[in-house]
Amino acid sequence: MTENNYPVLYIVSTPIGNLKDITYRAVEILSLVDLIASEDTRRTKILLNHYGIKKPVISYNDINKKKITPKILNKLQENNSVALVSDSGTPGISDPLYYLLTSAIDEKIKIIPVPGASALLAGIVTAGLPNDRFIFEGFIPPKKGREKRFLQLKEEPRTIVLFESPYRLIKTLTDLEKFLGNRRISIGRELTKIYEEIIRTDIESALKMFSKKKPKGEFVLVIEGKRK
Repeated sequence: MTENNYPVLYIVSTPIGNLKDITYRAVEILSLVDLIASEDTRRTKILLNHYGIKKPVISYNDINKKKITPKILNKLQENNSVALVSDSGTPGISDPLYYLLTSAIDEKIKIIPVPGASALLAGIVTAGLPNDRFIFEGFIPPKKGREKRFLQLKEEPRTIVLFESPYRLIKTLTDLEKFLGNRRISIGRELTKIYEEIIRTDIESALKMFSKKKPKGEFVLVIEGKRK
């Protein structure tokens, strides 16, 4: 599949949980491209099988991006089109898209976004905190630069959005309370999935809650900015 006889790199958004959260256009694009580059091939194949899509899928992630990027570019330069998908949601949000994107731009490859689901947006619009202006920090570094990042966020007046895994949630909540104080927070857990949960509370209460029960699932944290 090409656009006006030119190869295209499609940036395709996929569901963040519920397989129905995909656009008709995304299904069409995935059905027509010559190759799908996926951050997590196992999760992508579940989606493709659900919609009866049979296309070649290769792994593209932070570990192999320098090795695989030239192969994807070669495929594009041979007049094939490629769809890039992340493990879930919109590619380019806390994943290795940037490396491939800049390489494709350098090669003057046509790039077309196919918008859709985003955990970032799902978290911010349900938080009940100001969302006219917000800052997205993705995953806070686990070690190097972690304290510096929190000290910067301490003075941030806009609403703050973070991603976090169940393995570091308690550590991050502890550091948020330590550096930012006890602010309002919304915690979106397993958004769009069977066990979806949105907890609107404060940092201190959230820390007590998850200290009593083991965190499970993926989390979107939306934290109140510094009050004037």
